[in-house]
Amino acid sequence: MDYCHIDIYEVQEMEIDVYLFFMREAMIFENSKTEEGREYLKNCWRMEQTKPDREGLRKNFKKKGG
Repeated sequence: MDYCHIDIYEVQEMEIDVYLFFMREAMIFENSKTEEGREYLKNCWRMEQTKPDREGLRKNFKKKGG
């Protein structure tokens, strides 16, 4: 696991939730390095949202005159 500088033997001893946490953090870290990766992360965040951004909608529709 290069992100944490941990060798494979230490990874094998990890709890699964800790391992998955580090894998998630490593993916976010790597994607944050490029513009394309940041766009991907932004889209992932957007897809997880379950409540509307009411303030953003108000600004958008007010701007368009609707």
